[in-house]
Amino acid sequence: MKVLKKWGCTVLLVLLASGLTAQEVKVMSYNIKYDNVNDTVNNWNFRKEAMVQLLHHYGPHFVGMQEVLHNQLEYPDEHLADYAYIGVGRDDGKQKGEYSPILYNSQHFELLRTNTIWLSPTPEKVSKGWDAALERICTYALFKEKSTGKELYVFNTHFDHVGTEARKQSVNLILRQIKAVNTQNLPVVVTGDFNLEPDSEPIQLMQAGLTDGLQATQQPFYGPTGTFNGFDPNMVLDRRIDYIFVKNLQVQRYLHIDDRMENNMHISDHLPVLAKLKME
Repeated sequence: MKVLKKWGCTVLLVLLASGLTAQEVKVMSYNIKYDNVNDTVNNWNFRKEAMVQLLHHYGPHFVGMQEVLHNQLEYPDEHLADYAYIGVGRDDGKQKGEYSPILYNSQHFELLRTNTIWLSPTPEKVSKGWDAALERICTYALFKEKSTGKELYVFNTHFDHVGTEARKQSVNLILRQIKAVNTQNLPVVVTGDFNLEPDSEPIQLMQAGLTDGLQATQQPFYGPTGTFNGFDPNMVLDRRIDYIFVKNLQVQRYLHIDDRMENNMHISDHLPVLAKLKME
């Protein structure tokens, strides 16, 4: 940037440049595969360093993660100095069971308030919903961008892998929750492993209520069509079950990231999804 001799002009240019930079919000959805002690070549201990390196490289402001046990959450918390996290374990509302946490860059964003709901008819307490096989949750929060004062909501979830009715009702519940808390019509991001492909009824309900980032990207979509890889380095990646949905945000870029470790193995059995967004 050209620096002018007059102090006032210099400050103005700096403010304009920082404001333009601050407008871009990078959001990632990432199922990191829970730490299963029975995993052999795909054990968490062989993958965790590569996961942190990936987050360092892409530098998302927010990461909605799924299948995260407490010890797995502690690792990025220890190795990503600029990030903090929110979330609770789904089994007890504390530290037991899988989290659907949100990592956020605390240098750029301030946490204003947060909550976790259970995807069930009784969302405010630990519970299993409808025909779901397991307890499922959605963690969300209101954040303020420090440089601009702009606010946005970030929701992160992981739908059941069995319950047909549970997945449909989970969409309805999350859309109702967004409407209930977002009374100011602020920007909203929803990240998640929905365990559903785009032609399913629940995903089409989500697309009716929010914008599917892949469908709205201004620059061409980049990456494999699918996000689930099953730890198979030779699998054709055509099964899309991880998404980023938005409201009141421009989607500048949308990517499925197929970065691998040096041995060509996947870092997780899901690919991370990255969206570069702009505040409207």
